[in-house]
Parts: sequence; structure tokens; C-alpha cells
Amino acid sequence: MSPEANALSSAAATRASRVRDVVAGLSIAGLLLPEAVAYSRIAALPPQAGIIGLFAGLLAYGLLGRSRFAIVSPTSSSAAVLAAATAALAPGNAALRADLAAGLTLIAGAMFVVAGIARLGHVTDFIAKPVLRGFTFGLALVIAQKQLADIVGVHPSHADLPQALVDLAAAAPSWNLAGLALGAGSFALLMAARRLPWLPGGLLVIGGGILAARHYDLAAHGVALVGPIDLRFAQPTVSALSEAEWLRLGELGAALVMILYSESYGSIRGFALKHGDPVTANRDLAALGAANLVSALFRGTPVGAGYSGTSANEAAGAASRLAGLAAAAVLALLVGALLPSIAFTPVPVLAAIVVHAVGAALDPKGLRRYFEWRRDRLVAASAVLAVLTLGVLDGLLVAIALSLIMMLRRLSQSEVAELGRLGDGHDFLNMRVHPEARPVPGLLILRPEEPLFFANAERIFATLSERIRAEGSGTGAVIVSLEETFDLDGSTLEVLQSFVEQTTRAGRVLVLARLKHPVHLLLDQVFPSAAPDRIFLGLSVDDAVQAAQARLAARKPSAGAATDGPVAAGSAAVGP
Repeated sequence: MSPEANALSSAAATRASRVRDVVAGLSIAGLLLPEAVAYSRIAALPPQAGIIGLFAGLLAYGLLGRSRFAIVSPTSSSAAVLAAATAALAPGNAALRADLAAGLTLIAGAMFVVAGIARLGHVTDFIAKPVLRGFTFGLALVIAQKQLADIVGVHPSHADLPQALVDLAAAAPSWNLAGLALGAGSFALLMAARRLPWLPGGLLVIGGGILAARHYDLAAHGVALVGPIDLRFAQPTVSALSEAEWLRLGELGAALVMILYSESYGSIRGFALKHGDPVTANRDLAALGAANLVSALFRGTPVGAGYSGTSANEAAGAASRLAGLAAAAVLALLVGALLPSIAFTPVPVLAAIVVHAVGAALDPKGLRRYFEWRRDRLVAASAVLAVLTLGVLDGLLVAIALSLIMMLRRLSQSEVAELGRLGDGHDFLNMRVHPEARPVPGLLILRPEEPLFFANAERIFATLSERIRAEGSGTGAVIVSLEETFDLDGSTLEVLQSFVEQTTRAGRVLVLARLKHPVHLLLDQVFPSAAPDRIFLGLSVDDAVQAAQARLAARKPSAGAATDGPVAAGSAAVGP
């Protein structure tokens, strides 16, 4: 094909891609606007806060982010966390709650930016999936219960879910039947619209609700309406809060960042893996930070890459981040044309939109697998119960604590495997798992099954020492494979020094094998002097066995005295 033909083909492909992006933007705009207004209510903020957050997320991420499918907008989980945090700090004070919400969103944005600069893109991997799914499931139940209360016009006196459901059931005779019918009808229409991805179900139910409010005087039937929306993009401002309030928000900001980025990174990474796209976690952190900073300065809600908007964008055929920018342009037209009418939206309609949006999180399939696998069921169930009984904010903190406990429990385990040779080959396997593997005469080969760090070092080296003593004098050399350890902290180094001195003082050859490069360099600094009974290797266990056997063979002529042998004396460090 000629260069001219290639250029024409490339131009045609670019035009087709842009057309798909514009079509996707048109499709998702109808989903995003109703959700933004609905999530404002979850956050206990005026409806314009969600719209401002929506524009901030679409524009900032569209310009700075990397994922071609991610749609950054207000999310139900962040709205619920925000509402719980501000309610705890300013109960009954709407003005102060708005200031605190803007301040908390600002702090979250700053933390995102700092984390991106510090290259902490994978920090949320420390939140275990069972814990995160348990928290999300419990949060979805709490959100759905609150929306049910809005639909029937009854507000329970208890905050925890079990008592709130009892309150709702007890108040059944006073339920608003008009609101119930409107909410149920809206939910049914949204479910039907799911079969047609191009159909803006959210806009349809809002349009129907507005018509019903105007023609049937729903307010007279006790159905609450959204009310006036004061959308003005004034000069950006920072909330005027006290030092104590900023400090408290700083503590809560970390929790908001964790839940926002866990949700966002899960969506971004999931669709990137599905389509073979690269993932740039640190860039996405910075882009999410910029989106939240902009939203906070204009008093919007927190924003993240929610699954519903991102999956809808992919289903609509988006080819690049232009789809998000196109959606922002379409939303600007919709808001300009429909903003006065949105004030007449019945609250039960918004509640139905929220319940529909969190429906995916209420699917028990995500939790069922942990019970079927018989793994992590306790922590998953504990995360659900924490949200249901302690509330959203405390439940989130408990969920994060559970993840850290799981990680520390795993890392602090002190299991040590004894390795044996498989047949006559070069492979050395755990003899407990592979009984066909056999020990090498005169050698004891051990491997810690977890990375060494300050919390497990003493227990692991104590276990190593006990295994060496149990072998008695028949073991002339000990090989310790440190293949799981990528670096050593100061506490671990101190324990390792004592172990090395103890083992070599007992007259045994000690070989540390499969050392990672940073560990190897560090040990050469910590143990600079020559020592004939100590060998550091970055090579395989088989190489370590040969080195140990050579050193033992070199000892025999002088009946135990250290002599030069096939392996040079000293640290005998072999580069990895």
C-alpha cells in the first residue's frame, strides 16, 4: 500500500474512532446526570454539588488520565462515606457540613496528587478483595435502605441497618403510597431499559417524574421534590475551617482516598486487562487528584471511576478519553436546557435511580465464591457486618483494619520448608509437599516461605536454629534460600547477623542462596570481612549445594580447619 493510501486509511480510522467516542458520550450523558443529582442526596449536599463534581471529573480525567474507558464522576460509595464523615463532625448544621464536605474532598484530592508523585499507585492492593467486596456489599445494603426510606417517605430513628429496617416495617401504615408507586414504576422502567444500552433510562424516568410532578401535583400527595438547583460556577474558594477541623478531615481523608481509589482502580484495571490496554496507576492517581481538587474548589462532590459509568462507556463503544469529554459537552447542553425542570424531579425517582445503580454491588455472587472456596469467608462476612452495625465510616475503617490484619498475619507467619533433591536433577522441592524429594547427605536446606521483615524475622530465624540443632552434628553445612525476600530492614539484619554468627561459630558452613540483588549488595556491606564458613549466592539452590559440598571437601585434609578450596574464601559473594 502506498504512503498516500496508508495516510488516508489512518485518517479514516481516526474519524471512525472520534465518531464512536461522540456516540458513546451521547449515550452515557443520560446516565451520568441523573446519578450525579441522586448521589448529591446521598452525600447530604445540594443537587448542584453532584453536577459540579460530574463536570470536574469528566474534564480533569479526560485531559489528564490514561484509561480510554474510565468515566470519573460522583459515586455512591464516596457519597455515603462523605455523608457519614460530615454528619459525625457537624450534626444538624447544613452550612458547616457543606464546608466540611468541600474540605474533605480537597484533602482527598491533595492526597491523590501526592500519592501519584510518590508513585504509590498500587497502595490499594493492601485492601484485600474479600474485605473490599464485603464492605461494598454492606454499603450497598445501607444505601438501598436509605433510598427505600425516601421512596416511602419514612425516616427511621436508628442509623444501623437492622434497627432501621424494623423502624420502616413498623411505620408501614404511614408509608406514602404515591411515592412507593412512583419509585417502583421508575425502578421497573430502569430495569427494562438495561436491555437497550443506548437508551438513557435515567433521563427517561426523570422526564416522566417531572411530568407527573407538574400534572398531578405530587407535592400535594406528600411526595418530596428535588427543589431549586443553584448552579453557579463562581470563583474557586477553599473552605474556611478551623485548624482542628482540618486535622480531623485529614484523618478521614485517607479513608475516603482508599475507598475512592479501590473502586476506581478496580474499574480501570479490569477494563484495561480485558482490552489489553496499559495501566498507569500513578498517572491515574494524579488525574483523580486533579479531578477532586477542581470539584472541591467549586464545592462539588468527591469523584472516582465508578463501575457503572465506566462499563456503560465501554458498552457504548468508546475508543478513547474523548468519550468523556464528549459526554461533558452533551451534559453542558442538557443542564442548560433542563436545569430548571430538574427541580421538579420527585425524590422517589432519584431513589429508584440509586437503587438501580447499586444493584450490581448487591449481587451475592461476588461474596459467594469465598464461601465456596472456604477461604476468607470470616473477613468478608465481618466487613459486611461492620458496615451494617457500625455505620458507613466506622465500617470502612474496620474493613481497612481487617485488610491490614490479614496482610500482617500472612507476612508474620514463620513456616520454614525443608528442601530435597528431586531425583538426580537440579530441582529442589519442599519435602513435605513432595515426599519423593530426598535430602542431600550432610546438608540441611531450608527456605522461609514468607518475605523476611521485622515482624517475622525473630520467629523465622528461631525456627531455622531449632531445625539446625535437631539435625545434630551430622549436618556440616546449612543452606538457607531467601528467594522470597526482596529487601531487608534494620531489625531483620540484626537478627540475621546473630544467626550467621551462631551458625558459623558451631562449625557449620552457612550458604545464603537465591539472594535478590538489593539483598546481596546489602549483605556485602554488613559482612565485609572474609569468612571461610560463609557463602552468599545469588544463584540457584543447586549451585549452593555444589558450593557447600566443595567447602566441606576442602575442610577434610586438615580435620576441620578452614582451608582454601574450590570456592574462594571470604564472603564468596557471587552476583545474582
